[in-house]
Amino acid sequence: MCRGLLRRLIGGARLDSAMSLLRLGPGSHHRDLYPEDIRMQSTTTTPTSIDLGFLIREPADVYHAKAKDFLAAHALNEFRRCPLLYRKKEMGLVPERDTAAYLVGRAAHTLILEGRQRYEREYAVGGPINPKTGQPYGSQTKAFAEWAERQGRPVLSDTQAATVEQMAAAVREHLFARELFADGVAEGVVRCEYAGHRCQARIDWINPVEGRGIVDLKTADELDSFEMAIRAFNYLHQIAFYRALVAEASGHVLPVHIVAVEKREPFRCGVWQVAPKVLDEAQRECEEAMQDLRRCRETGNWFTRFESLRLIDRL
Repeated sequence: MCRGLLRRLIGGARLDSAMSLLRLGPGSHHRDLYPEDIRMQSTTTTPTSIDLGFLIREPADVYHAKAKDFLAAHALNEFRRCPLLYRKKEMGLVPERDTAAYLVGRAAHTLILEGRQRYEREYAVGGPINPKTGQPYGSQTKAFAEWAERQGRPVLSDTQAATVEQMAAAVREHLFARELFADGVAEGVVRCEYAGHRCQARIDWINPVEGRGIVDLKTADELDSFEMAIRAFNYLHQIAFYRALVAEASGHVLPVHIVAVEKREPFRCGVWQVAPKVLDEAQRECEEAMQDLRRCRETGNWFTRFESLRLIDRL
């Protein structure tokens, strides 16, 4: 964990010195780090900040409309998984899925990152009341569907809205997450030429204070297996792509953190700092994929990555 972040946290938090802040090292080799240990190392030096003037501010629909002209992290991850599927989606032959889980996740992002005013402007909550029962119509009823259509914006049921509120509260209450989101820009866009492609990224949060950097907010069913999900869903390649574009646009190689919050009880929040060597390796793999993408466009050969014979030789 970044020392600068720890110094800032301890300086602004009232913690019981008898309780360790975090544990360093594995197993019997661990060492507990206490608040007074950080206070002893702290200095009066003010952390430096980077200029975020390179970020573009634009609505999400404007950003997504440019997807046909600029390569984004999500599309590159699709290509890394299956070039043929990437090409079919690019041609509009495979529609993107949109589920209730995605709706809750997007709403939580809006409330946590952009604040309540934007959240209440972009989402409607509740539904029509059945005059016979005095209770809201169910979300699957015709009355609810007609009401939702009249709102002209996404609609959250009362249950979904309560979930979003609890997720936001969990992030606010987490010491490290609160510090990372204390300063910075939400949903800033970066566009630049990178590895021979015109690229863009819409980054959840960038904190300009030294040691904070890029912050990617994720929602999860549960945190116990989240580190497996980080790899299964190529989150590391996504944030390595973000870091590379920011470096191209600003000249700064920023640290990267992931904040994850559960979408169900007990609504736990966790924060991960990603080691630079891991991001370097993911960035190298992204750049290799971008070379493959260029060759696919030149040859018209959009392969599946399963063309060769595979061998299962162990349990």
